[in-house]
Amino acid sequence: MRFDTLISNGILVCPDRGPFAADIGVTGEHIAAVMSPGQGAQAREIIDASGQHILPGLIDTHVHFGFAEPVTEYTSETIYAAQGGFTTVLGYFLGSRSYRDVFAEELPLATERAFVDFGFHFCAATERHLEELAAYAHDLGVTSFKYFMNFKGSEGLYLGVEGTDDGYFYDLLAKAASLGEVTVVVHTENIELVNRMRQKFQSGGRNTLRDWSLAKPPITEAEPTVRAMMLAEHLGARIYIPHLSTRSALNEVRRWRERYANIFVETCPHYLTHTMDADIGSMGKANPPFRSADDVAAMWEGLADGSIDVVASDHVPRKRSTKDKPLWQASQGFPGTATILPILLDQGYHRGRLSLQRIAQLLTSRPAEIFGIAESKGRVAPGLHADLTLVNLDFERVVRAEELGSYSDYSLYDGWRLKGWPRRTIVRGATVMQDGVMTGAGGHGRYIRRAAAS
Repeated sequence: MRFDTLISNGILVCPDRGPFAADIGVTGEHIAAVMSPGQGAQAREIIDASGQHILPGLIDTHVHFGFAEPVTEYTSETIYAAQGGFTTVLGYFLGSRSYRDVFAEELPLATERAFVDFGFHFCAATERHLEELAAYAHDLGVTSFKYFMNFKGSEGLYLGVEGTDDGYFYDLLAKAASLGEVTVVVHTENIELVNRMRQKFQSGGRNTLRDWSLAKPPITEAEPTVRAMMLAEHLGARIYIPHLSTRSALNEVRRWRERYANIFVETCPHYLTHTMDADIGSMGKANPPFRSADDVAAMWEGLADGSIDVVASDHVPRKRSTKDKPLWQASQGFPGTATILPILLDQGYHRGRLSLQRIAQLLTSRPAEIFGIAESKGRVAPGLHADLTLVNLDFERVVRAEELGSYSDYSLYDGWRLKGWPRRTIVRGATVMQDGVMTGAGGHGRYIRRAAAS
């Protein structure tokens, strides 16, 4: 038994079983063997993982490209991902142009610069997007398409997107269902309710972070979630609900899944750590907004009982200056990929809320299965990519945004001391981050082409 690389003396955390001692042999870009320790294996490089746990490479399925520096974001934001132990990211593009053109422009830029593997989601917003959906899936290897239920009227114009309606959504679901393993990612928000409430709050001079949340109460997420699930069931479509944030919407998902299985759910770390009463002003502005303490508890419950499939960042790498404005004018969202695992370890594992196996499911196997990359990623098994995240569960570190590499210059968790951090990130057999230092080269990351099973 001779390998290119041998990771020895670590504790392997698999999505389908509890942690166990294992040595991992890597040949080229792939896992060659998973062995009991002490088998006498040899390798050109031996990585001693004593005192560390080894997870399959982490996957962040909710990253936004286009909000940092053009071109260089593929460097900065994949450095940020690698710092957090992530070996794969899936990024969204939103606009009215043909995604054939967008893909042709962006793929070479990313391929030359990315430190980790990457894939794309496209946001469907025009009739042309509907017409080209099959080509996106079969020719470009993009099999997930986002739809904003809130982009009606002028709501999406600030992103260059004209409004659509439920008729368009219906046709999108039907088209996706006809293509096989294609997933529609649905932002569930009733914008008609939100607009009336928002106008009342603004005209009344209410401008706190709590007011932002109260102007988007849970019903504005739960009601369209039901509508999306009903249409998906009717048409036989696969849907994925990102950034779920309320107990009421989660309970509707639980009920609906008793009759229809092709519904998948994501939440984000900030819905596990912050409420509408957080004293951070417009820095905490997001959509969906922060919720109540009971909603935070519900998200932890959903992670533990399997009702929530994935934790992803909704990473938006804007500068802090875009947040330092009056609340209604401040930008929405914040950076998040690099701190997902430390939050789940510190606030989840170390507090007895989540097992390591469950964290592995949320960050590796489930995102790989849902988004069609499980043949190469999401587990540690012979033949799969040698994507590995080595973690020291007891290592404590204070979050400082400037140390994590993003174009964005702040973090929700600046100053938080978190216990449990990735210490090495291995992408297809190559170490790209070790002990907080980037060791790999930009351009190592590879585009992930996904297949639609017609």
